Amino acid sequence: MSIIRSTNPITEYSFTQSLETFARARQVIPGGIPGHLGPTEGLHLPYDAFPKFSRRAQGARFWDVDGNEFIDYMCGYGPNILGYNDPDVAAAAESQAKIEDVVSLPSDVMVDFAEMLVDQVASADWAFFAKNGGDTTTLAIMTARAATLRKKVVFIKGFYHGVSPWTQKLDYPGVLEDEVANNLYIPWNDLPALRALLSAHRGEIAALIATPYMHGNFLDNELPAQGYWQSVRALCDEHGIVLIVDDVRAGFRLDLAGSDHYFGFEADLICFCKALANGYNVSALMGKDSLRDAVSSITYTGSYWMSAVPFAAGIATQRKLREIDAPTLFRELGERLTAGLVEAGADHGFELIVSGTPALFYLRIADPAVSLQLHQEWVAECVRRGVYITSHHNHFINAALTYADIDRTIEIAHEAFGAVRTRYPEAA
Repeated sequence: MSIIRSTNPITEYSFTQSLETFARARQVIPGGIPGHLGPTEGLHLPYDAFPKFSRRAQGARFWDVDGNEFIDYMCGYGPNILGYNDPDVAAAAESQAKIEDVVSLPSDVMVDFAEMLVDQVASADWAFFAKNGGDTTTLAIMTARAATLRKKVVFIKGFYHGVSPWTQKLDYPGVLEDEVANNLYIPWNDLPALRALLSAHRGEIAALIATPYMHGNFLDNELPAQGYWQSVRALCDEHGIVLIVDDVRAGFRLDLAGSDHYFGFEADLICFCKALANGYNVSALMGKDSLRDAVSSITYTGSYWMSAVPFAAGIATQRKLREIDAPTLFRELGERLTAGLVEAGADHGFELIVSGTPALFYLRIADPAVSLQLHQEWVAECVRRGVYITSHHNHFINAALTYADIDRTIEIAHEAFGAVRTRYPEAA
């Protein structure tokens, strides 16, 4: 691969202001930063090698409170699909905000957005809007139970479908036994295990929920085996089970018609959020006509769920994704980036494993003795130099990323591998 070396020197950042701000935050916000983004969750190792707070963002970059500039491959954990502050999306949102936003009645722009998505998503006949991905996965489970009058739900081991109690484990703080008593678990890509489970619980299972491919944390991502989804679809039909695809993370990055379409099958219910409106807060559960009455029977809403501005932003986002053929662009950019990262690692004697899909790839340095620690240190060295990645989550490509950004990223990754090699001279 031919990489054009930048004339800009690579400097190591410091995060003094970020650390001071985090100390302030801990006094008034539990944990300082809530949820999995917080350094108390083990996301930032070493602790002082990562920024804690941003100040502004544009395109494929953000700047932290210390003024450090980062090429961002986390993309707000997915919502940034076109680029931060994309001008077309921002203009649509601003125009709508001047007219109306949260009103006593929903704006008709909600209908426009629903019509657009129903036309676009191959498996869907209707759209129900909410705010978070977890809103849609929860509603999907409720819909399946309302339609089937059954309780049990099949999960793929290693799953993440949000933070509601039904998605958790029994030993998690605040989770009651009743909330997870009907959860059943099988390994990914294991059709015999699924057949055995469905037979053992015949007539008891309301739904099977899964991401379109396994993109969990702390493990290599894994695509479906040939024919896997087609067999799952047939088994769900045989047993009267609602098939739910959680497309919150991958949605619109592989296929604008939905990731089920990409893998050649149709979901009964499909959940979207992150890439729906380029960061404006809206999510959507979409589904088949056969489930329309069931979802309509459920009282499910929130104070800001009818907000018109995100609907307008969503229309502009999806229109632009079509215009630029986003899935093709993401694949091309992702392939160039990951090939360059692998080559950079090899130059220093490291095997960098890339898994998943180019649009949302997962990285792992292969060394059985010190793999996780070594990988975390390499990630920290990249972040210190201006490439924002993480050590145990998949990464995202966005449309504002340029080939120059990718070349700069590979250059920084190369230097980061060198820094780690000096620390681990004997590592495989």
